Amino acid sequence: MAIFIKTSNDIAKMRVVGRLAAEVLEVIKYYIKTGVSTGELDRLCHHHITEKQHAFSAALGYRGFPKSVCISVNEVVCHGIPSDDKKLKDGDILNIDVAVVKDGFHGDTSKMFFVGKPSILGKRLCRVTKASLYLAISMIRPGIRLRLLGKAIQQFVEAEGFSVVREYCGHGIGVGFHEEPQVLNYDADDGGVVLRTGMVFTIEPMVNAGDYRIRIMKDGWTVKTKDHSLSAQYEHTVLVTEYGCEIMTLRTDETLSTVIHHHVG
Repeated sequence: MAIFIKTSNDIAKMRVVGRLAAEVLEVIKYYIKTGVSTGELDRLCHHHITEKQHAFSAALGYRGFPKSVCISVNEVVCHGIPSDDKKLKDGDILNIDVAVVKDGFHGDTSKMFFVGKPSILGKRLCRVTKASLYLAISMIRPGIRLRLLGKAIQQFVEAEGFSVVREYCGHGIGVGFHEEPQVLNYDADDGGVVLRTGMVFTIEPMVNAGDYRIRIMKDGWTVKTKDHSLSAQYEHTVLVTEYGCEIMTLRTDETLSTVIHHHVG
């Protein structure tokens, strides 16, 4: 397993692209409202990435993916394809997953948004999913087994009565969109990977309100919960530092202290 340790020059470039990816999520939130289509949100993201940031979408054309961001609504777990036919309704929860390329490096992040007033379940699912990500981030430091992150996410999520999707996971990132290692969100063999200073990877728990099983739609991309239950996902790109980690996709609505001292109300 070839895990690339990033140089200081690599890290400087990844800080820039990580900030750009986070910025897309900060900007798009103002457009999320009842009646807007996911296709329109995709166009707004694409315009910001290409015209304002002078960067590229990593998703567009990746293995044939037709849009610039993934937008996954309600029971869609991940890889939702934006469409002008998909109009947002009051109470919807949605994930927007943004991956930006600039100067040859990738930044990858996602978060949940609410349309109007979400259900109590939808709100709680998102809160728990975000807290599971923050929990894993708070554990990162050199010398610990990668496996412990997934184990902690799984235990935390299942204690809240939800389930962790098995088929999709975080990943190393840098010049490549998806590099080694795989960062699983449940307790499983990690091939003996120990975290080292200079490693950069994403953590992206996908959590279902019901059963963890999923189904892939005929378009070959859209992943839904098998039992039609709601699903949520949060993702950050993180760098392992000498004493802990740096969140390279930290948004302005987050601070490192809130991430490290996560709370589930």
